[in-house]
Amino acid sequence: MQYDAIIIGGGPGGTAAARILAAGGRKVAIIEEKHWGGTCLNCGCIPTKLLLGAVAPKSQLHALSRLRLASGDIDVDFGALRNRVARFLKGSSQALAKSLTDAGVTLLDGRAVCTGQGHVACIKGEAREDLEADVVILAGGSHNAVFSSMAPDGQAVLDSTGALALETVPESLIIVGAGAIGLELGDFYAAMGTRVTMVEAAPHIAPTEDPDIAAELTRAITKAGRTCLTGVKAVSLVTRDGQARLELEDGRVLTAEKALVAIGRAPNTKDLDCEKSGCARDRRGFVVVDDTLQAAATVYAIGDINGRTLLAHAAEHQGAYVARRILGEETEPYVPGPVPSCIYGGTEAMRVGQTAKGLLAAGRQVSVSSVPLSLNAIAQAGGNATGCVKVVWDGETLAGIAAVGHGVSHLVTVAQLLLVGGYTQERLNEVMFAHPTLDEIVPLAIRAPRKPVTAG
Repeated sequence: MQYDAIIIGGGPGGTAAARILAAGGRKVAIIEEKHWGGTCLNCGCIPTKLLLGAVAPKSQLHALSRLRLASGDIDVDFGALRNRVARFLKGSSQALAKSLTDAGVTLLDGRAVCTGQGHVACIKGEAREDLEADVVILAGGSHNAVFSSMAPDGQAVLDSTGALALETVPESLIIVGAGAIGLELGDFYAAMGTRVTMVEAAPHIAPTEDPDIAAELTRAITKAGRTCLTGVKAVSLVTRDGQARLELEDGRVLTAEKALVAIGRAPNTKDLDCEKSGCARDRRGFVVVDDTLQAAATVYAIGDINGRTLLAHAAEHQGAYVARRILGEETEPYVPGPVPSCIYGGTEAMRVGQTAKGLLAAGRQVSVSSVPLSLNAIAQAGGNATGCVKVVWDGETLAGIAAVGHGVSHLVTVAQLLLVGGYTQERLNEVMFAHPTLDEIVPLAIRAPRKPVTAG
């Protein structure tokens, strides 16, 4: 079968590209091996947020009880919650597939393999269909990264998919890796009563963030009862006598009912044979792309599979760009702008743009301005106003905005728009911020006195 474009992967990037190309009159096929919507919808971002949403009232009640404003208990029915999540994900995946079909996209279930330039095979069981296209878009996403000494075994040692599929709440849980995945699942299970121990090899949790943001996050989750071990490497993690047994480099041994390995992501390129289409992969397996996200003469690679930014919204943004480029609407190199990211839970973190440590490493002149969340009435209204909003400056240029505290993920879009708009303290006068809102603390942080930051 001949198509204008074949897309490999039905996650956020692939589906975004498919919609735009189909709307532009192109004949499009999209191949998905597991589930429409990809990891994000089915076993990543969305189910995790549904779990966190269910325990969010527990966090707020705890904050209000500390102020002696409320009392009581909130019990979450884990079985009912699991059923709700399963129904929502199934319905959302089906609705997504139907919307693509309605848009004129051909949906193919199976495993895609590149067989030559412009040639792709779709394999399902013993059946095989050979396809041709003018352009192929690789959007196959990623999977949980593992080390042989800490391989999930489906017993006591789990990856994030396994942790989301638990049928009962474990009494204790070790989490190896304190990035967004580990922190969010740790937040949920701790709220459900699990004794959670987090182990991170980097000097601090949330290792992609600045140390001061991570320190505030550490204080909050430690106060909430989680144990954080940082700056120590895991040597081995196995199931022994029905329990997870973690050996650390310093000789300590930890045991728990379950363990989660959350040490990052690896690209789904192992069996793709993308080299047959002229692509190259780097040493970690990611597809190498140029500044237009092109991987070969007739191939583009978007989202996690190219390793640039492993976030669902980044994949969607890249997919839309590539589709417009194929339609002739984009001629310039791909520029993502300031990338937003969030860590969700009872205490959240968000950032758009650069970190101070990243700019310092690049030899820039860095300063920061910040204000505590306690200055904001909406933060105070929720009973938990610990945390801060921080602005990072590259010379006189607004380079990054970060925040940590309850509900700060809601600041991510206003922060991004201010960064994209290149707002200075003077230009803030052009914008009327509603009062009272959490948003109005961001301009307050931009206007706050700056303090220079130096390395070390």
